Amino acid sequence: MAQVKIYTTDFCPYCIKAKNILSSKEIEYEEVNIHGEAKLRDELEQLTGRRDVPQIFIDGKHIGDDDALEELVASGELDKIFGVEEKNDHAPESRNVIIIGSGPAGFSAALYAARASLKPLLITGGEIGGQLSTTADIENYPGFNGESSAELIQIMQAQAEHFGTEILFDTVTEVTFSQQPYRIKTYEPEFSAKSVIICTGASHRKLNVPGESEFAGRGVSYCSTCDGFFFQNRSVVVVGGGDTAVEETLFLTRFASEIYLVHRRDRLRASSILQERILNHEKVKFIWNSVVEEIQGNEKGVTAVRLKNVKTNEETLHPTEGVFIFIGHIPNTEIFKGQIELNEQGYIITDKRQHTSVPGVFAAGDVQDHIFRQAITSAGTGAAAAIEAEKYIAEIEHRAYPGR
Repeated sequence: MAQVKIYTTDFCPYCIKAKNILSSKEIEYEEVNIHGEAKLRDELEQLTGRRDVPQIFIDGKHIGDDDALEELVASGELDKIFGVEEKNDHAPESRNVIIIGSGPAGFSAALYAARASLKPLLITGGEIGGQLSTTADIENYPGFNGESSAELIQIMQAQAEHFGTEILFDTVTEVTFSQQPYRIKTYEPEFSAKSVIICTGASHRKLNVPGESEFAGRGVSYCSTCDGFFFQNRSVVVVGGGDTAVEETLFLTRFASEIYLVHRRDRLRASSILQERILNHEKVKFIWNSVVEEIQGNEKGVTAVRLKNVKTNEETLHPTEGVFIFIGHIPNTEIFKGQIELNEQGYIITDKRQHTSVPGVFAAGDVQDHIFRQAITSAGTGAAAAIEAEKYIAEIEHRAYPGR
């Protein structure tokens, strides 16, 4: 049997994703948590040339990160490596409700659907918790006084499971909404469902400048809670000016020696309480009215960013060893194109009751909300979607439901 070793850190949703993939395949692995271990951190960087986690080795060969592991699953190569026999084709498993996504919207929908005795199946997607999983601290979720977003996610998951939600650690690869029951394909099983609730959230938007993809994982990051430890006592750049950029910058102050926050405007867009915390922080300096035009580096990683002042067009070269990018989000709706109606930005169009353009298919959370994007508003829309799904199933089954 092949031996698997996975290097992780605390606060890392992508590490959890990789471990869940391995566990779902019943593959045993050795975990090496490098958080707080400078020697292990430096050792990993020497082995892989990368400054991000997770990093995965199979029989001593470096295969890459969680995305690389997911590609092995999609191609069937992981099954071949571990001698997993190919499953015979069977009729899709039939479900009442399938929930796609595991952020606050997904878990809220799962809780309400489970309490309605619908026995929902929740398919987690890339990382449990969605965007919430990349946030270190949660201070604005009513009734929650825990220390981290990971704790809130665990509570949500446990509560949904307690009432009967089945959770599948897999990724949806294809959907068919043209006829009932709806079809949902994953890397492993295929399902049919009377109703579907889409809670796939959104992903980090990229700068799309020269050097960004080349140095991803070698100085370019989209998650300070995952990769901040690699930049201990180093000077880094954060790009953005909203709540996420400021929250991630504040987290980076635990590690970096200095942080330059680059923002295209002359003031932050973050909430007042976050601005109060960051504007006078001794480690944080601001580069206003500027954008990143290029990320430069060498074989060791990032060395500088080329900046342009949007008012004067003056360009400067700013030395740095890391670039953390937080400039907004793109909805995760690629697999739904041609299946349901999307707006020009790619967000799912819903009415006030979370209905999409397809009867029985509902959407909740950041995948249909480009305005608020808060954990609490996502949870609310998830609950609403589940209530509407319950009503829809009752109608097609010609039975009564609460309130009628």
